[in-house]
Amino acid sequence: MGKRIISQRSGRGTHTYKSPGHRFKGVIKHRVLNPKEELVKGKIIDLINCPGHSAPLAKIKFEDNKEILIAAPEKIKVGDEVTSGNNGEVNVGNTLLLKNIPEGTAIFNIEAMPGDGGKFVRTAGTFAKVITRIGNKVTVQLPSKKQKTLNANCRATIGTIAGGGRKEKPFLKAGKKMHAMRAKNKLYPRTSGVAMNAVDHPFGSGRGRHAGKPLTVSRDAPPGRKVGLIAARRTGKRK
Repeated sequence: MGKRIISQRSGRGTHTYKSPGHRFKGVIKHRVLNPKEELVKGKIIDLINCPGHSAPLAKIKFEDNKEILIAAPEKIKVGDEVTSGNNGEVNVGNTLLLKNIPEGTAIFNIEAMPGDGGKFVRTAGTFAKVITRIGNKVTVQLPSKKQKTLNANCRATIGTIAGGGRKEKPFLKAGKKMHAMRAKNKLYPRTSGVAMNAVDHPFGSGRGRHAGKPLTVSRDAPPGRKVGLIAARRTGKRK
């Protein structure tokens, strides 16, 4: 009789696989969209370490006493003034409409639709670039080098997200890695499927570490078999 594999157990939603949201400090979002997009000034009142985000967070308090959290950009500190809205200056930490940002400017936390608070480029050390502006559309180059065309009224924050060197320092020992994974409730260590027994995983058993069957699997495969290259369009090296 086979056993439940990890993907089946995680889908059940038990405590082992739940996100520890009660430890997170908040959600990264722009201000609620003002129909007129009037310029509002704010001040950075705190820099926060949040276990739910790879980058440090900056807490901003605006003139109307509303507070938001953004991913802290590089070269910013407590007490700095920032702005949000139309016709703001192109300075680090300021939030502007894409149509008002010059080409070649580094930006992050880009909205997919006007007013959604930001969807793209939110990881530590990343930034996107404004490539072209044509009519009411703006083309942005994401960190993956993929180009995306967005509504010119979408907002973005100027700068590069801080914390870019977090992957440069090695963990050195498994205990450090374990504590880092525990902070986000990630399963660690993870055992490779080909190293398991046949009852534990579809790729288990056999002589040596090989799956013993094709890695591609149907999109409609049942839980427990749906592992490997799920509904892969292509496999192998690109020529």
